[in-house]
Amino acid sequence: MKVIGFAGWSGSGKTTLVEQVIGLLEARGLAVSLIKHAHHEFEVDYPGKDSYRHRHAGCREVLVTSANRWAVMHELRGRPELKLSEALAQLSPCDLVLVEGFKHEPIPKIEVYRAEIGKPQLFPHDPHVIAIASDAPVASALPWLNLNQPAAVAAFILDTLALGDKVAGETSGVTTDSAQTAGA
Repeated sequence: MKVIGFAGWSGSGKTTLVEQVIGLLEARGLAVSLIKHAHHEFEVDYPGKDSYRHRHAGCREVLVTSANRWAVMHELRGRPELKLSEALAQLSPCDLVLVEGFKHEPIPKIEVYRAEIGKPQLFPHDPHVIAIASDAPVASALPWLNLNQPAAVAAFILDTLALGDKVAGETSGVTTDSAQTAGA
């Protein structure tokens, strides 16, 4: 399984971009999975459902299955949260795993950046950032990907991770010289 991350501050557009890229990669025949890190408490089910009641009664794991999907809810009950490597080991084999969050993990990442959020860029302090997706060019030697062109981001991922054989005739749409694109 090949892995690439999307990192950026809240409100930068990570989830929207990832959602668009997933659709483009899936349409090209790739089996894509995703790991999302949450910095807060979250619920997969809700009060009143049997699975919720069973978890709150003390089950460590509850697996819910139907004709359309299945899900395992694993309660940590004070144990440490999964490391990215442990989360990856839980996934079924696929062509590509997209990781949203885990911004400090040593995996190749696309930084999703919007200046108007007022937060600092990640790439100057993270050697694992391999490109920057933003709505305007950024002063960097790293490739710049237009945040509003998810097909270019998908093509960059395919090229970078050598998954391009699944896609014939794609062009990368990547710009490496910010000065040339600033006036475009």
